[in-house]
Amino acid sequence: MSLINHQILLASRPAGEPTVDNFKLVEAPVPTADQLADGQVLVRHHYLSLDPYMRGRMNDSKSYAEPQPLGSVMIGGTVGEVVASTHARFAVGDHVVGMGGWQEYSVVDANQRGILNKVDTRHIPLSAYLGSVGMPGVTAWYGLMKIIAPKAGETIVVSAASGAVGSVVGQLAKVHGCRVIGIAGGPDKCRYVTEELGFDACLDHKQLTDLRSFSSALKAAAPNGIDGCFENVGGIGLDAVMLRANAFSRVALCGLIAGYNGEPLVMQNPSLILVNRMKLQGFIVSEHPEVWPEAMQELGGLVASGRMKFRESVAQGIASAPEAFLGLLKGRNFGKQLVKLI
Repeated sequence: MSLINHQILLASRPAGEPTVDNFKLVEAPVPTADQLADGQVLVRHHYLSLDPYMRGRMNDSKSYAEPQPLGSVMIGGTVGEVVASTHARFAVGDHVVGMGGWQEYSVVDANQRGILNKVDTRHIPLSAYLGSVGMPGVTAWYGLMKIIAPKAGETIVVSAASGAVGSVVGQLAKVHGCRVIGIAGGPDKCRYVTEELGFDACLDHKQLTDLRSFSSALKAAAPNGIDGCFENVGGIGLDAVMLRANAFSRVALCGLIAGYNGEPLVMQNPSLILVNRMKLQGFIVSEHPEVWPEAMQELGGLVASGRMKFRESVAQGIASAPEAFLGLLKGRNFGKQLVKLI
């Protein structure tokens, strides 16, 4: 009896905020081992990663990456197990990480360098390779270490601080001797950020609905001003950071969640970039493969030793992926959003 692969396709492009109707669940046969071409690997996915960047891929507009084609399997990072292989570097039972997409199985041409990588799960959980020791973790590492370049004693602000990227940024900054201020949504997330992740303070953006209150809260939390900001959201939070920024401060612009559905993002005081001689730099971590070995070594060591903590929100089954993704965009997840597929 042949196996069935359940997949989620992009059925239509969102007009503003996405809905479950933009996705479609379909079935496809899973190839057998003797149907694999030379160099191909069949992977059974254990976990699917859901990430904010996927929202931008759903649009047919100019961006740093090509739009997700309609009718194709949604893009996404996966970890899983090799169940059949015709490639010498991959054996049945190997744990691997790749971009298998929103589906239960994928066939990978392992002759393409870097498209599939084996991972060691003896000291690091498999799911962590989609979070703290995966793309989100390396994103955090690059933005902090290469753009903000923190010095001990400096004050760093991190938006979306309880999420997969922000939680790593803050913990790394603490390791490197910084004072770290998080911004998160709700008292539970703020408690997690300070009590479990070790940030020095956390501001609840749900209670700070105007620029004056946001700026006042940042002044109290960062009395010596702000030297670095890892920005995931944009909007009034970034405007408030600009008002409290020190001379020669640095902003690593990772995401602008506040504008993902087409909302206007107007910076209220752009002149402060000049006044404070600030560096504001956007970045895409996939464009910097040269840093991955160094980043993975530090992140893996911190996770394996228990010095870096992480939390996961786990939806069950491929059919739950659209709702879980929509919840991620609204901040309903706590930590890294995953879908468990096995």
